[in-house]
Amino acid sequence: MSSPTELAAMLTSRPSARSAEIMARARARFPGGVNSPVRAFGGVGGEPFVAKRGKGARVWDADGNEYLDYILSWGPLVLGHAPDVVLEAVSRAMQDGTSFGMPTEREVELADMIAERMPHMEMVRFTSSGTEAAMTIARLARAITGREYILKFEGCYHGHADAFLVRAGSGVATLGLPDSPGVPEALAKLTLTCRYNDLAEVARIAREFPLAAIMLEPIVGNSGFIEPLPGFIPGLRTIADETGALLVFDEVMTGFRIAFGGARERFGVTPDLTALGKVIGGGLPVAAYGGRRELMQHVAPTGKVYQAGTLSGNPLAMAAGLATLGALTPSVHDGITAQTAVLVQGMRDIAARHGVPFSASHAGSMWGFFFRDEPVHTYDDAKLSDTTLFKRFFHAARRRGVSLAPSAFEAAFMSSAHGDAEIAETLTRLDDALGAAVAQRD
Repeated sequence: MSSPTELAAMLTSRPSARSAEIMARARARFPGGVNSPVRAFGGVGGEPFVAKRGKGARVWDADGNEYLDYILSWGPLVLGHAPDVVLEAVSRAMQDGTSFGMPTEREVELADMIAERMPHMEMVRFTSSGTEAAMTIARLARAITGREYILKFEGCYHGHADAFLVRAGSGVATLGLPDSPGVPEALAKLTLTCRYNDLAEVARIAREFPLAAIMLEPIVGNSGFIEPLPGFIPGLRTIADETGALLVFDEVMTGFRIAFGGARERFGVTPDLTALGKVIGGGLPVAAYGGRRELMQHVAPTGKVYQAGTLSGNPLAMAAGLATLGALTPSVHDGITAQTAVLVQGMRDIAARHGVPFSASHAGSMWGFFFRDEPVHTYDDAKLSDTTLFKRFFHAARRRGVSLAPSAFEAAFMSSAHGDAEIAETLTRLDDALGAAVAQRD
């Protein structure tokens, strides 16, 4: 654990010249210098650091600075950075080839493992990104129901397909963009939005419009960490059944994090279709969508709903996913959950000592916080949190070697590599960081 003297030294001894040099080159080649908007630090200001390597609970930047990492590649790294079990599995798979564009046994093995933990996913189709999975679910739901309207929730993010860039979260929330230019108005009108946790409004919309699907993040992670109120998700199931809409869980982020078997296990509600990603690839690009057999048989070539991908089911990604889920046993999952609870409670205690309005919670190994005393149940609530204090806290934490998401509107994550020592060290650093942020405000 760092001493007060070591913490003070961190403020002035963290070089950044190499990261700055690389980012200058990047801005000449990539819009904003990045390949995904939130990485540009638009939500917090300042210069991004360039990641060089990671191991366990820690990541190092191009200047050699070390950070305790709670971004974890935005969720996939449930075992931490570069776990040996995943590296060894990918290395073995690589010896046989990197891509075939043909069926492989690993695809079947990973699908079997997913179905074992999520029995409602009787059939699945692998894709290379969560955006592809969510986009195809919308197409599939429309084809099955013969309806065009999709209902999503404000602040929820389902990838960057045109249909979902309407009051979205993630980088869209960070940048303050309500939608995106280039999305046809006629298509945007087919996506209806509602406040998360507002069951009465969902019921009203479902009565007025023929919905193909009601789609949500079971726990919101893309406008901060927001949990459903009791009865909300069961209520959605009832409304979907009564109106003929399909209920869709976007578990790209929550899958295998909020419970061993995902949202169905946690909330006792079975969706019609589910999108998965992140954890099922162990850090490699892979996602999936799936559900009941009779629904999935509408997908080509069995049915007429077309979707394809050259790298779908990539053997390296399948190997990484098998290794990750294989290592994520119920006891390991429970252990990460317990460590997450310790971290979250420690942050509550820190905020109380500094007299700062604060709320924090977690579900499994997914967690988040707001600088706000009142409960956060909607995206509008999240926007009332103290984002100015968050920016100061973010930079103070970064200077002290703790890597948090560069946005007040993103969830955070824990891994099995975050042990007692790492959590204790994190809390010491964050205590000092919050003190500095408060002093700067005052």
